[in-house]
Amino acid sequence: MVLVGRQGRKRVVLAADLAARAHRLHPGMAATQARALVADLVVHPFDPAGDAAALDQLALWALRRYAPIVAADPPDGLVLDVTGAGHRYGGDEGLLEDLIAQTAAVGLGAHAALADTWGAAHALARNLAEPTIVVARGGPAIRRLPLRALRLPDDMVDGLGRLGIDAIGELEAKPRAPLALRFGPELIRRLDQAYGRAVEPITPIDAPELIQVRRVFAEPIGAPETLARYTLKLVEDLSEALEAQGLGASRLDLRFERIDDRTEAIRVGLARPVRDVTRLTRLLCDKIETVDPGLGVEAMVLAAPVVLPLDWSPSSGDLGGPATPDIGDLVDLLANRLGPQNLYRMAPAQSDVPERSIRKLPPTAPPVSEIWTRRWPRPSRLLAQPEAIEAVALLPDQPPVAFSWRGVRHRVRRADGPERIFGEWWRRDGERDAVRDYFQLEDDAGARFWVYRRGDGEQSHTGDLSWWLHGLFG
Repeated sequence: MVLVGRQGRKRVVLAADLAARAHRLHPGMAATQARALVADLVVHPFDPAGDAAALDQLALWALRRYAPIVAADPPDGLVLDVTGAGHRYGGDEGLLEDLIAQTAAVGLGAHAALADTWGAAHALARNLAEPTIVVARGGPAIRRLPLRALRLPDDMVDGLGRLGIDAIGELEAKPRAPLALRFGPELIRRLDQAYGRAVEPITPIDAPELIQVRRVFAEPIGAPETLARYTLKLVEDLSEALEAQGLGASRLDLRFERIDDRTEAIRVGLARPVRDVTRLTRLLCDKIETVDPGLGVEAMVLAAPVVLPLDWSPSSGDLGGPATPDIGDLVDLLANRLGPQNLYRMAPAQSDVPERSIRKLPPTAPPVSEIWTRRWPRPSRLLAQPEAIEAVALLPDQPPVAFSWRGVRHRVRRADGPERIFGEWWRRDGERDAVRDYFQLEDDAGARFWVYRRGDGEQSHTGDLSWWLHGLFG
């Protein structure tokens, strides 16, 4: 498939997919030549306005899901300031991994790069061989990239090539004054932006329907108590706007626009829709200490990218009965301090395999009907992954008399078992013959362990790694 449009009076190929490139079709080729080379070529008209609108929609999706500062980077990219936003995904790399997975699920191939500057990330993301993730710190990561990665005009890249300068590192090593005199300030500006010597502000995209409030200051502010005071005023204004539409905020973005064209941002999430002024102000003010006001903040913007209807509900079915406690405030406070992925509650899952019999639920999720089995006791602490132990058993079907775990030898004083658990053959063929025999062991010090032996016990397990420790009893 190719996209065809006009360049002057000619109809040329402006974009080609991988299959078309495999047939040696490329942008700039005449449309008639492309049709002659591939008989069943799929041709669509080039629609720059439609592409720009689709890219804006993708940026709005990323704004609601990933970071408070997102902008479209035409013709085919997004730029995200993920400072302080990666904790929801286990770090910035986890955020990019989720972004690539989500785009791949809808048929979009994505290249992602994480760097200290927009220019460096732009250069790395567009010069990767495969859709992958590159994490780079500082300028050395882009030294080997070609000059076109600096977003320079083609004629400027050609001129530098005639001088023998083909890579960014070669350009960085040259004297600046002669280059600026010959090629103009644009060359030095792009180079400084990539290396972090010049600021390149990101203008966040805003949805037309986005509920937000803004305050501009006659004089820049920077003291934490001043930022907190105006945060309260913004929350009051936003709550009034939400109340007028019967909505509550499930996520808030507070942006601080500095006088040096940089933007600092903080994001807070909520377990359920809220527009309580005190609660929202406290959550935002808890993160103000992470904001660097620089030489001063000239404007603050508070937006609610995710809103939901906020319906009234009684606290108790019986007016004379006790009110149901609301732990939403505590959940929001802990989730924004520790990260939402670190706050959950455990619930049973229907599986006989121990590591699959537990699932994580949001703290405010409704109760579940499943219960854990009481036929055999389960340890209070289940290891994330079973750990191999060296065990000594007198007979194959009997529990071990001693075992070593993490370099410490334990002599078994009491034991109970075995409890035989079979693999779930319907999941995959490898579990068709999988068998575990679990034992509860107590050592001389009174510590209790949950161990299992792989296999059916017919072969000898003395001194090998077929014994595993899976949990600890309280």
